[in-house]
Amino acid sequence: MSFLINRRRFMQATSSAMVAGALSSASGRALAASPGEVRVNFSGGNVGDAFNEAFLKPFEAETGIKVTFIKADFTSTQISMMVDTKNVSADVVNLGQTAVDPLAAKGYLEEIQYSNWKKEELEALPDYAKQPNGFASYVYSANMVYNTKKFPADKPRPTSWAEFWDVEKFPGVRALVTGERGQGPWEQALLADGVPMDKLYPMDIDRVFASLDKIKPHIRKWWTSGSEILQIMRDNAADIVQSYDGRALSLIDEGAPIEINRNEAMLMTDYWCIPKGSPNSENAQKFVEFTGRADRQAAFAQLFPQAPTNKNAFKTIPDNLARKLASHPDYAASSFALQSKWYAEIGPDGKSNKERLVQRWNEWILQ
Repeated sequence: MSFLINRRRFMQATSSAMVAGALSSASGRALAASPGEVRVNFSGGNVGDAFNEAFLKPFEAETGIKVTFIKADFTSTQISMMVDTKNVSADVVNLGQTAVDPLAAKGYLEEIQYSNWKKEELEALPDYAKQPNGFASYVYSANMVYNTKKFPADKPRPTSWAEFWDVEKFPGVRALVTGERGQGPWEQALLADGVPMDKLYPMDIDRVFASLDKIKPHIRKWWTSGSEILQIMRDNAADIVQSYDGRALSLIDEGAPIEINRNEAMLMTDYWCIPKGSPNSENAQKFVEFTGRADRQAAFAQLFPQAPTNKNAFKTIPDNLARKLASHPDYAASSFALQSKWYAEIGPDGKSNKERLVQRWNEWILQ
């Protein structure tokens, strides 16, 4: 599973058994699905409650279309199985971005019908949110986060990945995400080595690992999940870390001495996708369009701190909340979007770039 999928599991409040249950029970309804229905997949827990209030209930009220909320986390394998067996049990699924391109390339996802969207909504959306086979209604980020007791305001603080790598000027215990699942600290390593944000892709894998060689002796922990990095920060086990902004924000709200550096932040998304053969594809297209509206994204952000992709949403989000969100206009120039398409590209050896990175990491970490 990828770095992105790990982060989505933080939001999920259901077990693998519930996933299986959602598949079996929803599958039984697939053939009997009515024209006035749409079955939408998303996580449970607090984020699921916010999603229900901001999107599902208003969509049902506006359109009269009955919404069935499937609280589960579908894998790529499950999506392909549903399509192959012509037993599609969810009309709209929420996928981590590195899963979208491989599924689309194999014909498992419908194209999103952007031609039916309002012009003002489309123009307010960044290109990375409007993929041919998936749409992203919210965004989050991977950032440098530091402990303010170790780096107080009246002392020099690291503000770039190059300074994260500078252990002499900014001494302290460090933590980075592991690369064992394919989405590691690759972009951060290149930024630390002087590559500009707009020149990161295609990534030079040799240069990535040459840069990681320099920081490797100073990393106390290569973390694997969002919950793990949360514990590291809560226990003060590291002074400066790579973290999801949402994890750090949760600690800041608790009063922890944590601060997020928004410079050189990596923006990441999850996508709304429609499996090929969905019996309610027309209603699914309507729902995906609904998630692109500024007012709906603003409502979601105020219920759960996920940043909107529609920039017009910020017109109604209070400023004190807006500045906690990864897509705030003030952060745009100093952020970059992860390019999941590069990870899915297949080389002459038949391996994707993601697979190549995993293989290289597994060899490198044992050296």
